[in-house]
Amino acid sequence: MTDAALPSLSQTPSRSRAKGPWSLGKTALGLAGLAIFLLLWEAAPGFGLISPLLLPPPSSLPGAFWRDLQSGAWHEAMFASLSHYLLGLALGSGLGVGLGVWAGVSPQFEAATSYIVRILRPIPGLAWVPFAIIWFGVSTGGATFIVAVGVFWINFFAAVAAVQAVDRDLIEVADAFGHRSIRAKLAKIILPAAAPGILGGLRTGLGQAWMAVVAAELFGVPGLGQRMMQASSLLATEIVVVYMLTIAALYGLCDYLFVLWRDALLKWKP
Repeated sequence: MTDAALPSLSQTPSRSRAKGPWSLGKTALGLAGLAIFLLLWEAAPGFGLISPLLLPPPSSLPGAFWRDLQSGAWHEAMFASLSHYLLGLALGSGLGVGLGVWAGVSPQFEAATSYIVRILRPIPGLAWVPFAIIWFGVSTGGATFIVAVGVFWINFFAAVAAVQAVDRDLIEVADAFGHRSIRAKLAKIILPAAAPGILGGLRTGLGQAWMAVVAAELFGVPGLGQRMMQASSLLATEIVVVYMLTIAALYGLCDYLFVLWRDALLKWKP
């Protein structure tokens, strides 16, 4: 093939220029879809298709949020849930990643725990609520325990899979360069190579932890979940939706910050 048959650099659109218009188009489509969704939501109770008690219109939400904000209830519930969330997330993720890495590098440990994992893994987090109440009472400790259980298995299996997927040739190279101890291999080869998979599990756990927080608080622990139950018992469905959106916003913020941290941590990757 001659050079004339090859497109010149000036004829080839850059990646950023080719991607830019489509990126703007996707944003516009997303905003248009959101606007249509809100209009339909507003119209359903407005035209009597459904009772506002069952589905409050979006226009009622700012006022409900402002009243709860002024009363201080929103701040109290949010900070209570954040404490359960962060403590449970740290505990469950730390144990999950730690034990997952151990099982990934040690076939003996993986074999010794395989039947324990098969027994405990199918048990949903909500099934542990009675024990959480018995062991910790209706308290922050009980909610933290439920959140930790909810994220533990996600991080455990993500870490096991990521470590076991590390190229064995890389470990042989580490041996050739004198890094023969398991500690050296973990620091130099295994953890850097497995980091994307482990971080993927951590990111999945961010969302799972919020679901576990709400489930734990529905049983009386102070927080967003308890506030939602109180509002629903009074048919204050606009308050329920406000707290649902609060959870969505908090998750979005946590995910955004995590992605920034992940990208900074993995900036060495091509």
